[in-house]
Amino acid sequence: MTNRLILASASPRRKELLRSMRIPFQVVVPEVIEKEDTRGDPRNIVLHNAQLKADAVIKSFPRNLILAADTVVFFNDHILHKPKDLEDARSMLKLLSDNTHFVYTGICLRNQTENVTIDHCELSEVRFRKLDDAIIDAYLAKVNPLDKAGGYAIQEHPELIIAEYKGYMSNIMGLPIEFIYSLIRKLKLLN
Repeated sequence: MTNRLILASASPRRKELLRSMRIPFQVVVPEVIEKEDTRGDPRNIVLHNAQLKADAVIKSFPRNLILAADTVVFFNDHILHKPKDLEDARSMLKLLSDNTHFVYTGICLRNQTENVTIDHCELSEVRFRKLDDAIIDAYLAKVNPLDKAGGYAIQEHPELIIAEYKGYMSNIMGLPIEFIYSLIRKLKLLN
């Protein structure tokens, strides 16, 4: 098939996770307007956004394997995207405090030449510790929440906020690499 994987994302965490797979890749940032509904089915929203990104990039790279993803946090029938500012992040952390929420990541793999169209939604569950203002202040002093769905990063100072999680930690970070690696190997999507 192809020997080049293209990541359709500007996310530094997705790049870091993909590097851990030791598969060579190139980054191409798609210019799309993502759906940012706060209500609705989170599966549909993350898959819609991932498909937008993949479809935008595949036009220029039909022979390559395109990987696109989108991640949201879902709690109490509300979808939490990236916070707009620090106060929005603080509100999200207060909302998630002492509660369980779900992290959805939509994954799209595309190769136009080989007619590959794979769409998948990965789900993980996260339970937060009880957070008071002092803990939230300490967390926000150590972590930049503004480019992270739900206003947090599970890999950065989890001892402050995370009680437990179920599912792939990489999914909570924004890219379920265990699933992707297994799929690429099983289907022989790359040389």
